[in-house]
Amino acid sequence: MNDSQQLKRGPVALFNPNPNWPSGYFQVLEELGVDVRRQPFYAHWVRRFFNRQQKRKSRRDLGRGEIEAFIQVLAAQDGVADWQIVQARDALEIYYEQFRGIALEPEGWVGTRVVGGPATPKPVDRIPASRVHVKSTSVTEPRRRQSARKVDLGELEKAVRVVLRTEHYALKTEKAYLQWIRRFVSYHNGKRPSSMGGPEIHQFLSHLALKDLVAASTQNQALNAVVFLYRKVLKKDLGDFSDFPRARRPKRLPIVLSRQEVQALLSGMDGAEGLIARLLYGTGMRVTEALRLRVQDLAFDRNEIMVRSGKGDKDRRVPFPASLKSELYQHLDGRRHQYEEDRKNGMHEVELPNALKRKYPNAPYEWKWQFIFAGHDYSVDPRSGARRRHHLHEVRVQRAVKRAATNAEITAHATPHTLRHCFATHLLEAGQDIRTVQELLGHADVSTTMIYTHVLNKGPMGVVSPLDTL
Repeated sequence: MNDSQQLKRGPVALFNPNPNWPSGYFQVLEELGVDVRRQPFYAHWVRRFFNRQQKRKSRRDLGRGEIEAFIQVLAAQDGVADWQIVQARDALEIYYEQFRGIALEPEGWVGTRVVGGPATPKPVDRIPASRVHVKSTSVTEPRRRQSARKVDLGELEKAVRVVLRTEHYALKTEKAYLQWIRRFVSYHNGKRPSSMGGPEIHQFLSHLALKDLVAASTQNQALNAVVFLYRKVLKKDLGDFSDFPRARRPKRLPIVLSRQEVQALLSGMDGAEGLIARLLYGTGMRVTEALRLRVQDLAFDRNEIMVRSGKGDKDRRVPFPASLKSELYQHLDGRRHQYEEDRKNGMHEVELPNALKRKYPNAPYEWKWQFIFAGHDYSVDPRSGARRRHHLHEVRVQRAVKRAATNAEITAHATPHTLRHCFATHLLEAGQDIRTVQELLGHADVSTTMIYTHVLNKGPMGVVSPLDTL
């Protein structure tokens, strides 16, 4: 459904004296065919509308007049696209008429309520669906003519997804790029990207650095997303716009815990999350790399773990901590039991990367391809729509590490990635060659690994303070 088109609704629903917000509202949206990804935005407009109202006035007493006043305020704000105005009005009308069962006055009219008497209608100024500042465009021009100048975000997103998936971009990258493309279009009030170019990109990136004060990495991600849209999807030459103000890239040192702090952190974690955290510290893997491990990636006899499709789509080998072998054997026994139960229910298929499913048709059902750290329930693949058991979500590990750090009274900002920093730093402190550490971490350049030399307790940073020599 296009956001610039209002939903087709039937008559006003029966009055609902006990509305269940927001779950009941989401159910109504689903019945009306609103995409599940857009439902939170509908609820956002309703919350925003009520936040602007007087607290002493009941929500049931609000009506068309307050809605149109809210829409007028919304239309006057910079950066609010026309489709957002249509969506906001639609969200409020659904809330009252379909969710609460409270009829509203016809659009374009408000009722002056009189106790004991009928409502006396009076006209209000209609906010046009488009506010394109073009001299040849009249404010009374029908919405369908003006909206033709606006981009269809749904169709644009589909085109971007096709190219992203054709070139095998990661799902996280796909979500990030789509978010930045939507933000770029919204910044220019829904203008078609094909009618814009280098100057508009320059303006958007400058706004991010000067007004939003984003980090350099955030601005670079936005730049990559917009450039991808023009070069890969629209096939349009952008020209030179490299003179935009760039966010400063500060020099940051990684957060590293002491060995005693790592021990206290890990001792406070159990279950699958605890095993994953110990793997991160023992191997230097990223959290997503550990979660994507498959049964066949563990080589118990060779004392190594194969990391497949790491950052940059590169494979590498990492050491297998001997102290984790028995715990991993025990975990795999429970995982095998879970797999057999799924097999009885016909739900033992697992996701395979790229086109391996076509090359090896039986592989998705084999034990060796199963995720080691599988989720507790089935989930729906956002790309294929298939329902199957995926690996654990990284948020679970992040929350477990944060909880353990709090219980251990660790004041440093500890995350799962901190354990990777500790792995590299503690190896270098033990005298390990930096090239070996570079290979274990999967860094393309040794200069990336060199940052850990700045947090060592030995070498140039192992200087004794003169105060301690007095």
